[in-house]
Amino acid sequence: MAIVVEIDVLLAKRKMSVGDFADAIGLSPANVSVLKNGRAKAVRFSTLDAICQVLDCQPGDVLRWVPDDGA
Repeated sequence: MAIVVEIDVLLAKRKMSVGDFADAIGLSPANVSVLKNGRAKAVRFSTLDAICQVLDCQPGDVLRWVPDDGA
């Protein structure tokens, strides 16, 4: 199972910097980078809620599931 995080795409569409985004959702830029690059092991619902509010999107716009290549 692979979960793809689409934050970088959403930020590019909105022409928003990682720093501005991090400030708006209340995370450090380093933690946004961990999430954005798919290295996070979990996401709090409160964080997902803040992401969706700031980016004006749905959770499914932020996270996408893709099947494993070996399945």
